[in-house]
Amino acid sequence: MDIRHLRYFVTVAEHDSITRAAEALGMEQPPLSQQIRQLEKNLGVVLFERLTRGVKLTDIGAVLLPRARTILDLQAQFLSTAQGLARGEMGHIRLGLAGAVSLLPVIPFTIRRFREMAPDVTIFLEESNTPSLCTALHEPSVDIAIVRPPVPDPVRLSVFHLLDEPTVIALPRGHKLADTPVISLDMVAQDPLIIFPRELGPGFHDAILSAYQVAGVTPVMGQQAPQIAGTIPLVAAGLGVSVVPRSLSQIHAGGVTFHTISEPAPRATLAVAIRAGQNMPLVTRFASVLRTACRKWTNRQPEQDFFDLE
Repeated sequence: MDIRHLRYFVTVAEHDSITRAAEALGMEQPPLSQQIRQLEKNLGVVLFERLTRGVKLTDIGAVLLPRARTILDLQAQFLSTAQGLARGEMGHIRLGLAGAVSLLPVIPFTIRRFREMAPDVTIFLEESNTPSLCTALHEPSVDIAIVRPPVPDPVRLSVFHLLDEPTVIALPRGHKLADTPVISLDMVAQDPLIIFPRELGPGFHDAILSAYQVAGVTPVMGQQAPQIAGTIPLVAAGLGVSVVPRSLSQIHAGGVTFHTISEPAPRATLAVAIRAGQNMPLVTRFASVLRTACRKWTNRQPEQDFFDLE
């Protein structure tokens, strides 16, 4: 049965006239009458009583009418959903975030702005470390991830640079340099360096140690933190100092002060990763919006609030 037959049936029922229904459908009356008769023949029922002027639904036709409308509504919903998915306006995104990424203001800003642009899209967040997120992309239990490069197995992933976030030194309150706004790495070379395991973020881990090396000093390795953000409580406990992304200075941990690092200062690089050959319009669109927002964030004036990135 052609779906058009149901549309003809509903239109005739709504107008109580094949002639008026034909006008509404933009077709001639004889072909419409023929299509209705063909539908009745296919179904083995009589849908309309033919009157002198117009038509009237039979009892069977009255029962079938709301069901025909339901089928047409489902068809319209199906088409609308398909078109929305094709435009990247419907569906859901499973977004992975590497450690402490959610603290960078441009990231929640982008998520909020994308939800305003595409209110029919649901975004699920999962926070983990870069290697685990790359595994999740392959499984796939994550559609897109904001990671700290480099990534393992880059052949199967498409990775795009987002930004290079400045870093700061976190000192325990009461440290002899607690009142010094700008600190060089050689000034804290004798303090235990609290850092996360390299396997959780080899790129950022190596950037920190390389900056110490360029500064001409070798850090005293202290206790390892379970994750990047986990360094702050250890610093607050007086177990050492840590080099962290500047966004972590938003953590209002008592007993910690944050200080600008004089050059050479490491950068905390972020990138967005998707599966190679990804053809989900929604994911592609979100990645594009994210890259644009990060570019504007990087190029903004120092005093410009991230909510002004229109």
